[in-house]
Amino acid sequence: MEWFTAPELWMGRTVFQRGLAVLYCVAFLSAALQFRALIGERGMLPVPAFLRRTTPLRSPSLFHWRYSDRLFAAVAWSGAGLAAAMAAGAGDAVPLAVAMPLWLVLWGLYLSIVNVGQTWYSFGWESLLLETGFLAVFLGNDDVAPPLLVLLLLRWLLFRVEFGAGLIKIRGDACWRNLTCLYHHHETQPMPGPLSWFFHRLPGPLHRVEAAANHVVQLGVPFLLFAPQPVASVAAGLMIATQLWLVLSGNFAWLNWLTIVLAASALDLSALTGDHPRPDPPLWYVVLVLALTAVVLVRSHRPVRNLLSRDQAMNRSYDPFHLVNTYGAFGTVGRVRHEIVVEGTGDVPPGHVRPDARRADEYKDRDRAGEPVLARADREVPADAVWREYGFKGKPGDPHRWPRQYAPWHLRLDWLLWFVALSPSYGAPWFDGFVLRLLLNDEDLVRLIRHNPFPDGPPAYVRCRLYRYRFTTWRELRESHDCWHRTYLRDMVPPVRLRPPVDRAGSDGLP
Repeated sequence: MEWFTAPELWMGRTVFQRGLAVLYCVAFLSAALQFRALIGERGMLPVPAFLRRTTPLRSPSLFHWRYSDRLFAAVAWSGAGLAAAMAAGAGDAVPLAVAMPLWLVLWGLYLSIVNVGQTWYSFGWESLLLETGFLAVFLGNDDVAPPLLVLLLLRWLLFRVEFGAGLIKIRGDACWRNLTCLYHHHETQPMPGPLSWFFHRLPGPLHRVEAAANHVVQLGVPFLLFAPQPVASVAAGLMIATQLWLVLSGNFAWLNWLTIVLAASALDLSALTGDHPRPDPPLWYVVLVLALTAVVLVRSHRPVRNLLSRDQAMNRSYDPFHLVNTYGAFGTVGRVRHEIVVEGTGDVPPGHVRPDARRADEYKDRDRAGEPVLARADREVPADAVWREYGFKGKPGDPHRWPRQYAPWHLRLDWLLWFVALSPSYGAPWFDGFVLRLLLNDEDLVRLIRHNPFPDGPPAYVRCRLYRYRFTTWRELRESHDCWHRTYLRDMVPPVRLRPPVDRAGSDGLP
């Protein structure tokens, strides 16, 4: 059945499958270690409350059957364990009829998490991981040669990722058309990496070359994925090279690595490894692959219409199973970086009685019920109060602290705080709960941050201040060794305290 298989792409399939399994493992571990404060039973956006507002048809998830933090943890850790086994080659050590359900279980478990993750899981790389993972179910194992149709579907996905990102740039911010966006991007991107300062300080002409090369790779090269070999391999190699450049210049969770893994599936490495012919695939497998191809082609009409539309949407899923989606990134590039600096103080005025933070669950329940749990306290904070700053893992804070490399790990809280700095409306459903948990010294939230300045007891007051951040110049770096320079703009959230349970009325809650 020569038309059905592409044995020369055996090694490309292996690299793709092992890489995808590693990224699945990262995603499940990220869920297991971060979910309690974000979406747990007493998290900022609790899953049980969300499930009451939706249906299994709108948000398919096994958690509709039952939810508990213990069950969520079991799902996440089980997914991580299975993904690690697949990365080690478990999928090739079992028959094809067993390997396919194993990949399907990974997809189903992660779909269950994404569909209850709400705003914390609203990023394009979640849909990309699910769409890629669903195609991987049909890619086979060592029992069969790689099916050409599934490999072409992976290239069609890679095409939409790259071409969609290229189109949204050209149609969006004018700086992409005049090649000046990278004068700003490395400084204003959501989560800079350890080399972002140096990328930002590259000469202007080189930034223009970066932007032009990006347009070539995203708008022209994707069409070559469907050319005969070795042209398709060259196209995939160019995409891998540009994605590695992005890996070096910033932190974008697993987006870049997943794009690299997708491109690897198009590489013809037979000159290095030789062909690995396999017996003809079983008929049932051929039928499933043909059915998958038909489904993807039919469901591709909306992403194609979106690509052709002047009102192109960025990162949209058209069905609750995230099967065929549309992608894009950075249609607009910020010129100025704003950051929220979160501070607390334990200084209280004489005679002040602090609410009992040991009643943490009561406060969380009141917050979940929509009751006010925070009260403005700017008039009662002592004038000589000492404010201490919270430190975050990936989000810029201390000007002296150099950015770290976290990708492909996803710091969900840090990412959402970047959005809130752009507009407070991004934090409307959860930001009060975030401040509340700081005032409670909530151990689940504290695990998500790098430095808690109140290890021995919760603060009495918390405030959030908005700063303008910019990378230092070469001269400033030599003199101060600071990576960032920041300028105070305004108080985004004035000093607030816990509202005592008996104090349930009034208008001094957090606006």
